[in-house]
Amino acid sequence: MKNLVEHLSQYANYHRDPRNIATHFVGIPLIVIAVTVLLSRPGWELAGMWLSPALLGAVASVWFYLRLDVRFGLVMGLLLGVCLWIGQALAMQSTALWLSAGLGTFVVGWIIQFVGHYYEGRKPAFVDDISGLIIGPLFVVAEAAFMLGLCPALKQAVEANAGPVAMRGV
Repeated sequence: MKNLVEHLSQYANYHRDPRNIATHFVGIPLIVIAVTVLLSRPGWELAGMWLSPALLGAVASVWFYLRLDVRFGLVMGLLLGVCLWIGQALAMQSTALWLSAGLGTFVVGWIIQFVGHYYEGRKPAFVDDISGLIIGPLFVVAEAAFMLGLCPALKQAVEANAGPVAMRGV
């Protein structure tokens, strides 16, 4: 299994243009929320907890993230918990509202992603490696941490492999 630096570096190779990274701060959360909403049906309430395919996916994802890094895994768990809460709330609404919210958010999120990759001039990372779909949300959290001045050693290791964020094609 690749480690945190290897995963983030591979993903970062496709994301060095700051405009592309900026679109990921919007597009990826929208996609994660959309997938969580769509997977929140069917669902069953058991002891005050909403059991759904979304919960199973979130638990598996958090386990993956925790194995890479406990700090990032805990942050991702918190963020996915918020997505589950949103998903549960929408899953309890009419089918039309649940489905339109989930599909609409999914489509808008991907449009934003593809705009970012237009700026980058590269295809999305998941096209070459499907693991990019689970690393994308982690990349956004890592980039946010880097922007806040957190995890400088991790940032340095990723940039040693992928290069620094720099304007391209401008």
